[in-house]
Amino acid sequence: MSNEFEKDTQSKRNDFIDAAVAFVVSFVFFAAIFSVAVVIDLIGSL
Repeated sequence: MSNEFEKDTQSKRNDFIDAAVAFVVSFVFFAAIFSVAVVIDLIGSL
Protein backbone atom coordinates (compact mmCIF):
# COMPACT_ATOMS: atom_id res chain seq x y z
CA MET A 1 0.00 0.00 0.00
CA SER A 2 1.49 3.30 -1.07
CA ASN A 3 1.26 6.61 0.69
CA GLU A 4 -1.76 8.62 -0.48
CA PHE A 5 0.19 11.90 -0.19
CA GLU A 6 2.83 10.70 -2.65
CA LYS A 7 0.21 10.37 -5.40
CA ASP A 8 -0.87 14.02 -5.29
CA THR A 9 2.10 16.17 -4.33
CA GLN A 10 1.72 19.94 -4.23
CA SER A 11 5.21 20.66 -5.52
CA LYS A 12 7.03 18.62 -8.17
CA ARG A 13 10.28 20.59 -7.79
CA ASN A 14 13.53 19.02 -6.70
CA ASP A 15 14.19 19.39 -2.96
CA PHE A 16 17.90 19.97 -3.62
CA ILE A 17 17.12 23.24 -5.42
CA ASP A 18 15.10 24.52 -2.45
CA ALA A 19 17.83 23.47 -0.03
CA ALA A 20 20.53 25.16 -2.12
CA VAL A 21 18.53 28.39 -2.34
CA ALA A 22 17.95 28.38 1.41
CA PHE A 23 21.65 27.80 2.04
CA VAL A 24 22.68 30.66 -0.26
CA VAL A 25 20.11 33.05 1.21
CA SER A 26 21.19 32.28 4.79
CA PHE A 27 24.87 32.58 3.81
CA VAL A 28 24.28 36.00 2.22
CA PHE A 29 22.29 37.12 5.27
CA PHE A 30 25.05 36.19 7.73
CA ALA A 31 27.72 37.61 5.39
CA ALA A 32 25.82 40.92 5.36
CA ILE A 33 25.64 40.97 9.17
CA PHE A 34 29.38 40.23 9.34
CA SER A 35 30.14 42.98 6.81
CA VAL A 36 28.12 45.53 8.76
CA ALA A 37 29.93 44.53 11.95
CA VAL A 38 33.33 44.93 10.24
CA VAL A 39 32.40 48.37 8.93
CA ILE A 40 31.19 49.47 12.38
CA ASP A 41 34.42 48.13 13.89
CA LEU A 42 36.52 50.03 11.36
CA ILE A 43 34.57 53.24 11.96
CA GLY A 44 34.95 52.80 15.71
CA SER A 45 38.72 52.38 15.49
CA LEU A 46 39.24 55.72 13.72
